[in-house]
Amino acid sequence: MPQAEAELTSSTNEIWDVVVIGAGVVGCATARCFALNGARTLIVEKAPDILAGASKGNSGILHTGFDAPPGSLEQKCIAAGYEEYLTIRERLNLPLLETGALVLAWNAEQEARLDSLMEQAQTNGVQDVTRLTRTDILKHEPELSDTVVAGFSVPREFVIDPWSAPYAYLLQAIENGASCRRGTQVTGGAFDGEYWSLETGTGLIRCRTVINCTGLYGDEVDRCLIGETAFTIRPRKGQFVVFDKAAAGLVNAILLPVPTETTKGVVICRTSYGNLLVGPTAEDQESREDASVDRDTLAMLRARGIEMVPRLAECAITATYAGLRPATDEKDYRICAYADRHYISVGGIRSTGLSGALGIAWHVAGLCAEFGEAYELPAKINWPAVATITEYGERDWAQPGNGGVVCHCELVTRREIEEALAGPLGANSLGGLKRRTRVTMGRCQGFYCLGALSDMTRGRLDQSIADAQPDR
Repeated sequence: MPQAEAELTSSTNEIWDVVVIGAGVVGCATARCFALNGARTLIVEKAPDILAGASKGNSGILHTGFDAPPGSLEQKCIAAGYEEYLTIRERLNLPLLETGALVLAWNAEQEARLDSLMEQAQTNGVQDVTRLTRTDILKHEPELSDTVVAGFSVPREFVIDPWSAPYAYLLQAIENGASCRRGTQVTGGAFDGEYWSLETGTGLIRCRTVINCTGLYGDEVDRCLIGETAFTIRPRKGQFVVFDKAAAGLVNAILLPVPTETTKGVVICRTSYGNLLVGPTAEDQESREDASVDRDTLAMLRARGIEMVPRLAECAITATYAGLRPATDEKDYRICAYADRHYISVGGIRSTGLSGALGIAWHVAGLCAEFGEAYELPAKINWPAVATITEYGERDWAQPGNGGVVCHCELVTRREIEEALAGPLGANSLGGLKRRTRVTMGRCQGFYCLGALSDMTRGRLDQSIADAQPDR
């Protein structure tokens, strides 16, 4: 942790309006919301960098919420988050790949469920779904296997950058008065009826309201701070395979299966980084840390991808990874307010946190307002633009004065790396640097550029690159 951040934690006299615990996508969006509302906001993260937990591994899809349980909190937050992302993205320089999606049935049983799914979508306000025949589908997706039976289109399902979005949310929060302390784990705390005193490894933090956005550890943090929890996290692993960039031209839309009660199923879609993704699985487990992948599951995903898009057999796999989702025993978000203790627990966000984050943030802000908390709106809101790392935007390698390309697989320049290491949210870890620039994430997985990167980052990360653990 940089010394400047450590020094910030030394004062116990400062009282924050809101402390957000956990800097995943939901925590970042929540900090942004409170900062824009005028609250003195602090976000704390136990890891050396943001997005180090569940938020680092997802499919990068902006969902409409067409298949969410009608009337659920999840559906409402996804719908609100979706609309806000579209409203703010250009001002923050966030990408949008307008792919649309196709929900595909591969047998008669799945086909029989299509009409009810379309009715569910329309109930959820997604009115532009359209039933498709096999002929319609193959016309739109000529590389798809002709064993597809039927389906329907969801035109407003899009692909976004899953890392630039939360980074932009938190950067905007900071540019509007919020603070962020990384490497700061909350280990205990007490509420005296007016103020919280939070114990951390870097000092005492005092505030009026606590928002628990710790994802996979949400229930444990609840028990630690308020002695109870309304849910139990049941970690669910999702493994993915990522095909090389040549595979991205084989599909046009996001290809979705007919979902089950447990999972949305195996998806095929382009990524904003120019690859093609197949996954995830849905594997319940006890460990909240084990994000390992296994050979048999990856082979199954590859085979499933080839079964749907046969020409994937000709394409190499660039990377594999797994994400952990903070599922609970209920198929809905578990957002619980404890007004008498000025505490809100944001749990059970599962796989839709990227789409729902902005909506979740405003829902939480509304709950906080019911505590009687009010803040003075800022006279002006700052809108910082984040760097473009999507394959479908203008990249720095094409601009003069970039210092040359360091990572040739992903065309990451020296200037991009230097800028990612600097500023109020400068990368503190190799994983954080990857998520800000895509460095080392191409075909060679850093084989050719790690030496130069090690020289550039010496003494600037929490661990030297030689000592860092693998972190996608």
